[in-house]
Amino acid sequence: MAGNSNLQNAKRAKKDEFYTQLVDIEKELRHYRKHFFGKVVLCNCDDPYESNFFKYFALNFNHLGLKKLIATCYDGSPIAATELPLLFEVMPKEEDNKPRRIAHKIEINEVPDMNNDGAIDLSDVRLLLQNDKNSIQELKGNGDFRSIECVEILQQADIVVTNPPFSLFREYIAQLVAYQKKFLIIGHQNAITYKEIFPLIKSNQIWLGFGFKGGAAHFYSIYEDIASSGDHKKGMIRVSGVHWFTNLDHDKRHEEMILYRTYEGHEEEYPTYDNYEAIEVSKTAEIPSNYKGVMGVPITFLDKYNPEQFEIMGIMASTTINDFNKGYPYINGKRVYARILIRRKT
Repeated sequence: MAGNSNLQNAKRAKKDEFYTQLVDIEKELRHYRKHFFGKVVLCNCDDPYESNFFKYFALNFNHLGLKKLIATCYDGSPIAATELPLLFEVMPKEEDNKPRRIAHKIEINEVPDMNNDGAIDLSDVRLLLQNDKNSIQELKGNGDFRSIECVEILQQADIVVTNPPFSLFREYIAQLVAYQKKFLIIGHQNAITYKEIFPLIKSNQIWLGFGFKGGAAHFYSIYEDIASSGDHKKGMIRVSGVHWFTNLDHDKRHEEMILYRTYEGHEEEYPTYDNYEAIEVSKTAEIPSNYKGVMGVPITFLDKYNPEQFEIMGIMASTTINDFNKGYPYINGKRVYARILIRRKT
């Protein structure tokens, strides 16, 4: 798919500046409103002047009952220089005569109706920093989420919501888990098979959110060599297999999957793997209702996974074999796609 090739090109070039559409954020966040009352929200991969995550939480600050909103931007952001010279005294770089990019932090503690029109809208957001209860501060370092000062900011937060760099997804998740933070972030479905990620899914420390329509998303992109005019519209990139990863509970996670297939009488449709005692179920919709053993299902199963209905036993997704990864699945000597091993709960 075009979206997958674009993503691979971006990862190879370390081009991770993709911006999520506000409409996609609104669609997902409406399922988690109960989690945000009285909480400190951190968007730590977001330039406040470009990030729709920051815009969403600023516009809904009072509706969600937030205690505080923090956003940080690193100094490598291609758009960080467009607004900040108005706020900081910035000397241009000698080599290109452009203002340097500034790592900064914005804290929002109050969002009043500053233009007295009876609504909280984007014109109020532009006035936020005129409120002495809110602040903008240049960071000492480069704003990398792994830096000491950004970790100190992370420790202040209750919930982290952002679209982190796909190329650093392993490190990003590891940090959130290490500091026991609640989160709702965007990642590619390939991350499900990572040795750093899958054990967390298996132990129900991480799960998928509601998701993007059709399992694909369109992101704003500043890279002309990646976001071509053929992608949805010029300036955007289509990426398939994109998901929301979270540890915030939601209703979809507890919906029971309706199973209409049976195993008895259809055994030939469910062959056993050569290298593991489990049956192959090539489509999630064809999980048999009356099979009590271990089944291998596509990784897209996680979009419908209910921990009260199924138990995750492991995965078959690499040549490395350990306590949760059983090696690539084979049927009659032929390797098939990665499979998650599950079993029905009684």
